[in-house]
Amino acid sequence: MKNIYLICLLFSLCLQYTQAQDTSVEIDPSKPTNLYTQINTLGEYNAYDGFATYGTRINFQYAFNPDNLLLAEVPLLYNDATNKFGLSDVRVRYFNAVKRNISKTVIAIAPFADISIPTGSVANGLGSDTWSLAAGAVVGIVLNKNISLFPGVNYVYLTEPKESGFGFQTNMSLKFSKQAFVFLNPIVTMFDFDTIWQAEVNFNYIITPNKFKVNAGWYPNFTNDINTMRVGATFFL
Repeated sequence: MKNIYLICLLFSLCLQYTQAQDTSVEIDPSKPTNLYTQINTLGEYNAYDGFATYGTRINFQYAFNPDNLLLAEVPLLYNDATNKFGLSDVRVRYFNAVKRNISKTVIAIAPFADISIPTGSVANGLGSDTWSLAAGAVVGIVLNKNISLFPGVNYVYLTEPKESGFGFQTNMSLKFSKQAFVFLNPIVTMFDFDTIWQAEVNFNYIITPNKFKVNAGWYPNFTNDINTMRVGATFFL
């Protein structure tokens, strides 16, 4: 019950702080370095070897200004092997776009800090029992009006089993129209004794500019044979 109260409180705070957001300029969410206040609600299905988890993932993003954003991600999942439902691991992320419009090609440099908190129960199959602490940066590169790249690098440390490594991504944004775009993002994380290969394929369609979009995504973990599917909606505030 406390988790539900926390979600309602965060939702209320987002609404209070974003009533006066300027909507005179049409926003462009196809570029991840564009920072907007929003709430994402996602239906999620995770297929593991021998069991699955599914439920909802609520993502709150608050832009203090165009260059600073705080993200909080709250997953509520059900494990069909343990028959348990509850809070999974919460994630908090902070972005700071330190440079913008460096040239016609390089539109932003955005350092970030990313923390995953082991709030989910390991016994119920809903948590990882490890803190994940990461810091890195993303660079926004515009190739033409329809294709942009957002390569990034980060250092990550896992408190259990006390392992560290470096992650790399080459996120590509492809715009098909003013309403439709897709993110294609291969990701590799190289730890001390293991390398994790992952990817993101996320299709987005803007229903109402500056207000509402829908999305569907596939997030495979090739190394650990985990497939995640998400379908959801985003409300810009």
